Amino acid sequence: MKNAKMSMAAIAFAAAGLFAFNAVKNGSVKGTVNPADAAVRAWALSSTDTLKAEINKGTFEITDAKPGTYRVIIEAKPPYKNAAKDGVTVTDGQSTDIGEIKLEQ
Repeated sequence: MKNAKMSMAAIAFAAAGLFAFNAVKNGSVKGTVNPADAAVRAWALSSTDTLKAEINKGTFEITDAKPGTYRVIIEAKPPYKNAAKDGVTVTDGQSTDIGEIKLEQ
């Protein structure tokens, strides 16, 4: 009987411990590129992560971004130049829309 009570107590503590931690929900960064056919990829860089996404018909969405601050770089096709946007903040479980990025030649 004593062993059964000890086992039940251990199971209860283990179950309570599992519910004590909240999982971090990753977010995303999305936007558009103008001209639509002038870019290849979008990159999101932070101090701990490097993420990328293909640009399709001028739009992109970089998924699975951990909460934090990123630098987003648009990898352009020649004769266009790469473009960057600093200070993009991703919050827990949210999609951050950075709007339109215009590429220059």
